[in-house]
Amino acid sequence: MNRVLVAGMGNVLRRDDGFGVEVARRLAAESSLPAGVRVIEVGIGGIHLVQELMAGYDALVVIDAVERGSAPGTIHLLAAEVPDLAGWSEAQRGDFLADTHYTTPAKALILAKALAVLPPRVFILGCQPADAAELGIGLSEAVDRAVTQATGVLAHLVHEIEQTTEAVSC
Repeated sequence: MNRVLVAGMGNVLRRDDGFGVEVARRLAAESSLPAGVRVIEVGIGGIHLVQELMAGYDALVVIDAVERGSAPGTIHLLAAEVPDLAGWSEAQRGDFLADTHYTTPAKALILAKALAVLPPRVFILGCQPADAAELGIGLSEAVDRAVTQATGVLAHLVHEIEQTTEAVSC
């Protein structure tokens, strides 16, 4: 059985940016996913994600609001391409590592790769936000509807991960 980590990311105080957190909450409440799947909510603290990855996983699905220029509420499933720190200068690495308390998903994935804890299969399950810039609580109507769709897409993805051991390049 493959071990899969599902991590809901985002800022619930910025309306639709809380998409990933809300999906994680609903998934955790349903608990209809296979035994090898762990669902966590990491909010805006990417370091928590990196620490959890140290437990060893075969795949990672990050759920977050993503700006793709599509209609609000559109779901996007992407295979992540994570750059390697090896080609970076000392100054670049130092700037990158200077403050990792409120790290972005991309920064967390790069750090996980540098620490050799990034699983071989990494996906981003994202939703186009309608409003993620303004302060406020609660998802827009379009993004709230997309939460249900995202849980279905995730269930299908987890099933596919369970059926194959073929790695998706990161």
